Amino acid sequence: MKKFKVLAPLALLAVTSLSLSSCQEKANVEVKGQVSETTINQIRALGFTAAGAQQVEGGVRVEGDILLTNEMLASAPAGELLRVGEDEQYRTTNLVSGLPRVLTVKLEGSFPSAYVSAIDEAIRRYNAEGLRLTFRRITSGTANLPITSANLGPGVLGQSGGFPSGGNPAPGFKLSPTAINSTNVGYIATIMAHEIGHCIGFRHTDYFNRAYSCGGSATNEGASTVGAILIPGTPSGADPNSWMLACVGNGVSRPFNSNDRVALSYVY
Repeated sequence: MKKFKVLAPLALLAVTSLSLSSCQEKANVEVKGQVSETTINQIRALGFTAAGAQQVEGGVRVEGDILLTNEMLASAPAGELLRVGEDEQYRTTNLVSGLPRVLTVKLEGSFPSAYVSAIDEAIRRYNAEGLRLTFRRITSGTANLPITSANLGPGVLGQSGGFPSGGNPAPGFKLSPTAINSTNVGYIATIMAHEIGHCIGFRHTDYFNRAYSCGGSATNEGASTVGAILIPGTPSGADPNSWMLACVGNGVSRPFNSNDRVALSYVY
């Protein structure tokens, strides 16, 4: 995912924050040299930041850790986004349907042993919320959310497989153990929970101002064609500890906070 970084109040960690996808403004690099003008327009039409977009297998990676598939780029969603306060929780137009539903998760290939404990912790965090969408780790067979190991480039910790489509979650996500470079279970679980969040339809909490967690200049692409809905009962101030912030400090464990729980319960 993008850089998950610890927020302004924790600015002391800003220097060490890593990008769950590389929110580190590779930002100042011209996108036009990487993707076509047509694709840039498609990215913006979907309400995503085009700065730093990279052409990857299956589509384009935006905002550090989100894969927009070729199918998504060609679509014209007319739904809404979920909003919590000024630095909000967002969801995409498409969500996982057929609730209540259990999604299976599986580590594919070779991962350090800490990753087994970490995925169990990420699953525990979700299942503890009493949602209509729950998760279960499997060790054989085909999973709804396979997790694969990959070299995603300097500073990129993970990359979601996109967002839900046809009522199903995105087809898993990739992690880079080399870039994560840690055996801290809480930290790895936070990265995993964040990528799962994308797979079931959540955007970055600080979408309208990613500088909040990542630093640099404020970025606001606008809501585009999808709008925004403020969740009743949530604060209008900054939310420094959300699991879906674009950036996270190195080694930081970030369980769901009260606003995250409101957002999760509202959607699922």
